[in-house]
Amino acid sequence: MTPRSSSLIYRLYERRLERQLRDTVPPQHVAVILDGNRRWAQKQNSKASTGHRAGAAVIRQFLSWCDASGIQVVTLYLLSTDNLTNRTSEELDELFQIIIDLADEISRGGTCRIRHVGSREGLPEQLCEALTAAEARSADVPGMQVNLAVGYGGRREIADAVRAAASEWLAQGRTLEQFAAKVDVGEISAHLYTGDQPDPDLILRTSGEQRLSDFLLWQSAHSEFYFADVLWPDFRRVDFLRALRSYASRQRRFGS
Repeated sequence: MTPRSSSLIYRLYERRLERQLRDTVPPQHVAVILDGNRRWAQKQNSKASTGHRAGAAVIRQFLSWCDASGIQVVTLYLLSTDNLTNRTSEELDELFQIIIDLADEISRGGTCRIRHVGSREGLPEQLCEALTAAEARSADVPGMQVNLAVGYGGRREIADAVRAAASEWLAQGRTLEQFAAKVDVGEISAHLYTGDQPDPDLILRTSGEQRLSDFLLWQSAHSEFYFADVLWPDFRRVDFLRALRSYASRQRRFGS
C-alpha cells in the first residue's frame, strides 16, 4: 500500500467515526494518562526528552480535538510525585522545561484556562512561577478548562483535602472530634485540587497499560476507562475518536 492510499483510507475511516459520533453527547471532563513517551524515544534510539517533546506536540493537537468536540474540562497527567523521586535529575530538568514551555504556550493561545493540579513540593521555583503565570494569564478565558497535573499524586491529594477540611473546621471553632464524627464525602470533595470541577467522565490511558498510577483516585469513582495500545507520541485523531465512540456506547449506571 502506498503512503497516498494509506492516507486516503485513514481520512475515510476518520470521517466514518465522525458520522458515528454526530448525534452523541461527548464527555464533559476527559482525563488523560499520557503514557509511552520514554518507550517511544527508546524505539527512536533517542533520549527520554525527545519522547517528552514529541508527546508535548501531541498535547497541542489533542486539546484542539477536545475543544472542537465540545469537551469542557481536560486533565493531563504530566508529572507524578513518584516521577520526582524515580527519574534521573537530567530527565527531570528537561521535562520541567518542556512543561514550562507547554504551559506558557497554552495559556497564550486564548482558548483555554490553565490550572495547576498537584503539589508544588519538590518542584523547581521556575516551574512553579511558570504555572502561576499561566493560571493568571488565562484566568478570564471563557474556553475549555485545562488542568496540568504536575507533581500530582492521588493519595497526596486526598491527604491534602482531609487536612484542608479539618483546618477549616478548626477555624470555625469546631473540634477535631466533631470533624471525625461529621465530615462527609462532599466536604472532602470540595477540598480536592479539582474541587469546583466535575469528576472525569472518561479517563484515557495510552501505551497499552491498564492501571491508574495514582491518578484521580477519588474523582474516578464513576469514571469510564479507555485504554489505547498506541504510545502517546503516536496518538492520532482516529484514536481520540475511537475513545469517544467507546464512551458513547456505554450505559453509565452510577451504582444503580
